Amino acid sequence: MIAVNTSQTFRTRINISEESREQLIAALNQQLADTFDLYSQTKQAHWNVKGAQFIALHELFDALAAELQAYVDLIAERATALGGLALGTARMAAENSRLPECVLEITDSLATVDALAERYAALAASTRSAIEVAEGQHDAATADLFTEVSRGLDKSLWFLEAHLQ
Repeated sequence: MIAVNTSQTFRTRINISEESREQLIAALNQQLADTFDLYSQTKQAHWNVKGAQFIALHELFDALAAELQAYVDLIAERATALGGLALGTARMAAENSRLPECVLEITDSLATVDALAERYAALAASTRSAIEVAEGQHDAATADLFTEVSRGLDKSLWFLEAHLQ
């Protein structure tokens, strides 16, 4: 298993203790793995969705993936700003993601939406936990970043769940 944390850090003048930065970097790298995994699963759904709602979902999934890609960049850059290494390759994400793997046989419109909604809900929940980690380390900037991501994930989850209601 590839670690979501590394002992290598770089000097920074950010006034957060090294111990706190290490915990923050680990939390950021975990969210990076999960978010990158959800990005790739959303693209997988975008490419393979079938059914009467195809075009609407194809376009929605592409928009959702673009939003996730922006979050991946924000999260990775915050890890490096804190003096850490962003552990963001596809292999690292695959090894460390806490999200369930996508099921290749799911291509039907509503089944695909349901599978993505499950994963969005899981990432939103872990992002809220990451906010608490950042607040516990007295890092308002990282907490704010996670709050921004959480707000976006909740909105995306709303878009997905609206198809299921």
